[in-house]
Amino acid sequence: MTVLSAARGRGHADTVARRRTWITRPATYLVILFVLAITLVPMLYLILSGFRTTGQLGSNPNGLPHPWVWSNYVSILESAVFWQAVQNSAIIAVVATALAMVLGSMAAFALSRYTFRGREGLFLLFTAGLLFPLNTAALPLFLMLQKIGMNDNLFGVALPEAAFSLPVTIVILRPFMRAIPGELEDAAIVDGATRIRFFVRILLPLSRPALITVGILAFVTSWNTYLLPLIVLSTPSHFTLPLAVAMFQSQYSTDTARVFAYTALSMLPALSIFVFAQRYLVGGLVGAIRG
Repeated sequence: MTVLSAARGRGHADTVARRRTWITRPATYLVILFVLAITLVPMLYLILSGFRTTGQLGSNPNGLPHPWVWSNYVSILESAVFWQAVQNSAIIAVVATALAMVLGSMAAFALSRYTFRGREGLFLLFTAGLLFPLNTAALPLFLMLQKIGMNDNLFGVALPEAAFSLPVTIVILRPFMRAIPGELEDAAIVDGATRIRFFVRILLPLSRPALITVGILAFVTSWNTYLLPLIVLSTPSHFTLPLAVAMFQSQYSTDTARVFAYTALSMLPALSIFVFAQRYLVGGLVGAIRG
C-alpha cells in the first residue's frame, strides 16, 4: 500500500506539473513577445522611416516605404561631418573603455586577492559610485576641466567617462577574481611567478567573460553619453554622434525622414556590438551575481 500510495502521489505531482507547464509556458511566451515588440518595433519604425520621404511620412505615417528612397542614407554616408562625429565617438569610447578596463581590473585584483585594513570600506566606496549620477557632477567637472585646460578636448570627455565606468567595472570583476582558487595563485608563486605575472598571465585570462562584459558596458555607455560631451565640447568638429544628431535635427527639422535616417545610422554601431557580444554580456553578469 505504501508503494502504491507513493506511486499515486508521484503521478498526481507529475500531472500538476504538466498542467502548470501548459499554463505558464504560453504566458512566458506572451511576455517575451510583448518585450520584443516594445523594443524592436520603434527601432524598425525608425530604420524604415529613413527609407521614405517626409511627404510619405506625413500622408501615411505607419505605412511601409513605397517606393524605397535610398537618398537619405546615401547622403548621410557621403557626409564628412557624419564620419567626423563617428571618429570622435570611437576615439572617446575606445580610450574610456581601455582606461576603465585597465584601472578597474587592477583595483578589482587588489580588492579581491589582498587582505588589508579598510578593504571592504574601499569597495563600498566604489559601490556607492553607482548611485552618483553624472548630472550632479556636471558643473564641478566643467570647472575642473576648464582649470586644467581640457575643455573642448576629446580626452576631457574620455577621462571622466572612464572614471564613471570604474564602479560597475570593479563590482563585476571582483567576484570573478575572488572565485579563482587561492591554490592556483600559490602554485604560480611556487613556480616563480610574481603577483603581477599571475595577474596578467593567469587571472585576467580566467576573468575574460567579466572583462568582455565590462568592456561592452563601458563602450556602449560612452558611445551613447550626451550630457558630458555637451558641457565639455564646443567646437562642431569635436562633436560626438549624440551631439551631431541633435545638431542635425535642429538644422533639418523639417526633413523628418532624413533625421530618422541619421538617427538610425548613429545607433547602429552600439547596437551591433550588443547583438554580437550579448552571450558574453549575459555570462559575465551571471558570473558576477553568483560570485
